[in-house]
Formats: sequence, C-alpha cells, structure tokens
Amino acid sequence: MGEKLRAFREFRTRMNERILDGGTRETKRFWQLDGAVYRDGALSAKTKEMMGLVASMVLRCNDCISYHVLECRKHDVTEAEFAELFDVALIVGGSIVIPHLRHARDFLDEVLQEERTK
Repeated sequence: MGEKLRAFREFRTRMNERILDGGTRETKRFWQLDGAVYRDGALSAKTKEMMGLVASMVLRCNDCISYHVLECRKHDVTEAEFAELFDVALIVGGSIVIPHLRHARDFLDEVLQEERTK
C-alpha cells in the first residue's frame, strides 16, 4: 500500500473514532447525515460521489478529495471519468484548483496502483 493511502486511512479512522467517542449528539447526527446523503436516491451514489469530488476540489480540501477519490473508485469511476471530473473542477474553480488537481491525480495513481497489486 502506498504511504499516502495508508496514512490517510489510518489518520481518518483514528480521528473519526476519537471525535465520535467524545462527540455530542449533534456531531453524531452530522456524521450520519453525511453518510446518508451519498446513498442512492434520485441521483445514484456514484453521481453523488463524483459531485462530492468536484466540490472538494473547488473548495480546495485535500482530505475531502482523498476521501471522494476512494469512494468514486468503490463506485467504479473510470480513469476517463476522473479526467473529466478534474476538468469540471478546473473550469469551475480556475487555476487555484491546480495544486488540488495534482493531489487528486497523485492520490488516484496510488489507489490504482494498490488495486493492481491486489
């Protein structure tokens, strides 16, 4: 497993547990709502994850980008689809998105490498 992917998964798991163990009812409700929003509905879960990735890139949140890259792969988003998602984020967000596009591509490459070695 690539170092970025391993570190992301470990940190996210550890901190989510820490936050939820001591979190308020409101924190726990938000966590539940966040998960529920990405389920199939009028829009497919795949479409929602792709939207989440674009929004995360435009909002410039690398942690969120990493999460949505992983979720998009769970929904079989292809490299060609990722390329178009990256284009949408770039055109909506402008050149400030470029560093986050680099992060997304690098993280995706690591995820794809892990998939190839399984």
